[in-house]
Amino acid sequence: MKERLRILIVDDDKRMAKTFVDILTVKGYEVEAAYSGHEALDMLKKVSFNCVLTDIKMPGMNGVELYRAIKETRPDLPVVMMTAYSADRLVKEGLEQGAIATLTKPLDINALLSFFSTLRKERSIVIVDDDPQFSKFLGDILRRRSFRVTELTDPSDLEDMLRQDVQVVLLDIKLDGVTGLDVLKEIRKQYPHLPVIMVTGYQKEMAPAIEACLKIGAYTCLYKPFEIEELLKILTEIRDQKLGRILGQAC
Repeated sequence: MKERLRILIVDDDKRMAKTFVDILTVKGYEVEAAYSGHEALDMLKKVSFNCVLTDIKMPGMNGVELYRAIKETRPDLPVVMMTAYSADRLVKEGLEQGAIATLTKPLDINALLSFFSTLRKERSIVIVDDDPQFSKFLGDILRRRSFRVTELTDPSDLEDMLRQDVQVVLLDIKLDGVTGLDVLKEIRKQYPHLPVIMVTGYQKEMAPAIEACLKIGAYTCLYKPFEIEELLKILTEIRDQKLGRILGQAC
C-alpha cells in the first residue's frame, strides 16, 4: 500500500487549523497542525511532510517568511498559502517568491483534494538518449529521488510511452539517425503541453537546433555535463506549475 501523504497545516487560528486537520484526516491523509511559523519549522525538523498549507497573516513569522525559511532546507517541499485578505501585498509577494498558490478562505475543499491527489502520484520521467551509460547514470539518480524513470535509446519507442502517465521528457538533441528537434515536433502534435527538457553536449554545434526547439515549446535546454541539482530544480518548478494550475495559481 502506498504511504499516506503527510500534510502540515500552519495557522494561528487553532479552530481553523483543527477544522482542516479533521477534514483531511477523514479523507485519508496524515495531518498535523502548527500554530505559528516557528512551531512549524520545529516540526519540519522532526517529520518528513509532503506538503505545507500555511496561513499568510500570522504573528511573529508570517506565511511568506515561513516559506522562505522552508525553501532554505527543503526547496522541493510544496507550500500552499491561505488568506482571508486577497488584496494583501503578502499574497503577491508569496506567489512571486514561488509558493504554488495562494487560496482565499473559505477554501475550495474539492480543489484542494484534487491537488493532494495529484501530489500523491509518483512523478514520471522519460529519458531519450542514445548514450545508455548517461541514461542509466541519470536514471539511477532520479529513482533515488522517488521518480519513476524509463530510459529509451530508440526514440521510436517514445510514442508508446507517452500514452502512459508521463509528466516530463528529457530529450537529447543529437540522436542516432534522427534529431531531437524532429522528435519534439512529433511530440507537440499530440501533446502540445507536455514539458520537454532538451539535453545536449554540443552547445555551439547544436545552437540553431536548440533555438528551434525553444521556439516550438521546449521547456529549456541543459548542457552536458550538468549539475543534478539544476535538473531537480527545473523538475520541481514544472511540478509546482502543474499543481498551481489545479488550484488556479492565485486567490
